[in-house]
Amino acid sequence: MQEVGFYHLLSEPLGRALPRLLEKIRERGFRVLIRGRDEARLEALDDDLWSYRDTSFLAHGRAGDGLTLDPAAQPVYLTLDTAGNPNAATLLVLIDDADAADLDSFERCVYMFDGNDETALQAARGRWKAFREQDTPVTYYQQTDTGWDKKA
Repeated sequence: MQEVGFYHLLSEPLGRALPRLLEKIRERGFRVLIRGRDEARLEALDDDLWSYRDTSFLAHGRAGDGLTLDPAAQPVYLTLDTAGNPNAATLLVLIDDADAADLDSFERCVYMFDGNDETALQAARGRWKAFREQDTPVTYYQQTDTGWDKKA
């Protein structure tokens, strides 16, 4: 059964925290599908993945960017599409409470939410409860100044 890791952002925004987390995820050999609900948010995240460090970037593609011709060739792929797995990802990252109806298509799932946004916090609590009711294993990580602490 797939595990869902809840990542509670507290001190840094998604665009700064996710690239470092993705580096670790990629080091473990996972291919990643990032699913969101807002095109502007995905565009901003796309830019963040190219520029989060002066000396490096994360290779990736984004649906609808006019540049990504073959999603299957992308180790990290950003999309609004709520179904499908165009890059054969093994790990699903959900941002902005995106849909996870096809969770069984992935080995793992990361659910990221902004703890400084009450709406996002309530959505995460609802999603946590729904996954628990479906007997989906869940873990909870809280952002610290140095990384992530597993809390539950």
